[in-house]
Amino acid sequence: MPQMVWSTLPDGFHDYYNSQWYNFTGVPTGSTDGKGWEGVFHPDDRPEAWKRWNHSLATGEPYEVEYRLRHRSGNYRWTIGRALPIRDGEGKIIRWMGTCTDIDNAKRNAEQNEILSRELSHRIKNIFAVIGGLVGLSVRRHPEAKAYGRELQARIAALARAHEFVRPHSEQSAPYIAASTLHAMLHDLFAAYPALNEGRLTISGDDVAIDDRGATPVALVFHELATNAAKYGALSVADGAVAVASSVNDDAVSVVWIERNGPEIAGPPERTGFGSQLAELSIVQQLGGTIKQTWDRVGLTVHITVPAGRLTRTE
Repeated sequence: MPQMVWSTLPDGFHDYYNSQWYNFTGVPTGSTDGKGWEGVFHPDDRPEAWKRWNHSLATGEPYEVEYRLRHRSGNYRWTIGRALPIRDGEGKIIRWMGTCTDIDNAKRNAEQNEILSRELSHRIKNIFAVIGGLVGLSVRRHPEAKAYGRELQARIAALARAHEFVRPHSEQSAPYIAASTLHAMLHDLFAAYPALNEGRLTISGDDVAIDDRGATPVALVFHELATNAAKYGALSVADGAVAVASSVNDDAVSVVWIERNGPEIAGPPERTGFGSQLAELSIVQQLGGTIKQTWDRVGLTVHITVPAGRLTRTE
């Protein structure tokens, strides 16, 4: 087998490792039996590995943890350890079977992507700041446009805040959002669009709590909807309107986006854009919900439903 395989007695005593374990670690055969395995773990990762292993031994729950193992080269490499209990006919645990899989390359690629994502985000935020600054300089030269300039700067700042909601995030880079609500987040997200203050973009219905767990995937969807509406839909014309209504039923949150009085729609688009695909993945895969788009002649309608407990970490 390409993976390192090990097994233990019911009490967690390690009594078997396959050849891949010894090939990877370079330690003498039998030297990691019992608790000897701890010596090849990175010291910083031992407490968490022991904590999860002891929890699994006490509860019978599957074991899974990422840690660094000392390679035969002397370098530490990231691996993921997993184990499942083997039970007899009466449900009693008679052995644990586990594996260790080398994920070091994938881990380092993910870290590199995170660095690139942060750098890209930093540069995009700088662009917003530069544009806002240029507007301010222009207003100083043309005082008669002061009110318009301030309004434009506010909308640029709102777009910058929306960018933080909807850019790709890792667990480390995800913005922390204290206890907030769905409606408050949508107001902040839509602040860049004049239709909000003009009353053509409305938010109504039941409000619900939301935090950083649900904010990014939900914001991604509505950022995409608002952007498309401003380009091609109801918000692209002076009389167009968008109504966003939310409701709570049986521990599920439903949100409906309705566009009216915009350009007439001939039918669904021939191609699904990347943003729309990403938005659907956010609702379906990240939040376990559903999203349905209906392309009526009079305007787009989108029905979104997600479990209420997936919008916050406290539920």
